[in-house]
Amino acid sequence: MRLKGQVAIITGAGSGQGKAAARLFANEGAVVIIAEWNEENGKQVEEEIVAKGQQALFFQTDVSDEENIIALVNEVMARYGRVDVVFNNAGVGFSSSSKFKMDRLTDTPLQDWNQILAINLNGVYLLSKYVIPLMKKQNGGSIINNSSLNGIIGVPGADAYTASKGAVVALTRVMAVDYGKYNIRVNCICPGAIDTPMIADVLKNEAFSTAFTSNPLRRVGKPEEVAHAALFLASDESSYITGLIMPVDGGVSAQ
Repeated sequence: MRLKGQVAIITGAGSGQGKAAARLFANEGAVVIIAEWNEENGKQVEEEIVAKGQQALFFQTDVSDEENIIALVNEVMARYGRVDVVFNNAGVGFSSSSKFKMDRLTDTPLQDWNQILAINLNGVYLLSKYVIPLMKKQNGGSIINNSSLNGIIGVPGADAYTASKGAVVALTRVMAVDYGKYNIRVNCICPGAIDTPMIADVLKNEAFSTAFTSNPLRRVGKPEEVAHAALFLASDESSYITGLIMPVDGGVSAQ
């Protein structure tokens, strides 16, 4: 029960890494706020957690919309009066290729570039902006930002995604420096290839699948492995850690 009695907001908690984190955080005693755009997925995760006798609340959330984020934070404060943990997990990647072009910089339309950054980067900025003042009043909290392997090494072919995830890494560092004096810890996870809906179609391509498994551990990661990293950073077990950029990538970044 490492998060017993704590209130944790997890964005993009309706599938993949966010869903795994929601289940794990609830098992560890947290009240889990499922901030998810997809209503069906979000409600399903809420119902699953509540059915186990644990606490969860679904709130349909567009992380790129400031008014929506304000409404989310106000609702959480009205119900629970505090926010202890934020996992800024929501993002778009290869699974959104039908909506946004994932390509090299010169072949990325400006509209797609802006929308990808609005979700992947602005989403982190907005929720953090409205949660940090609450954490300051509480004298503490933990914010975990989900970046990507793309944020720390050069991975061509999805440059708007890469730019957004690199910015999340840089933002994590400055947030850690700015807000450490308020006992607010800010850390970042950089997953490699994780078996989630985001890369499901890509994994069907033999060339991509081979590339994704050409790491020292010779396999694709599991959502639960990212969730356990997030749990460590959310809990008091990491109480002296802030500004950490943690690859969860099977060793790719060590090569």
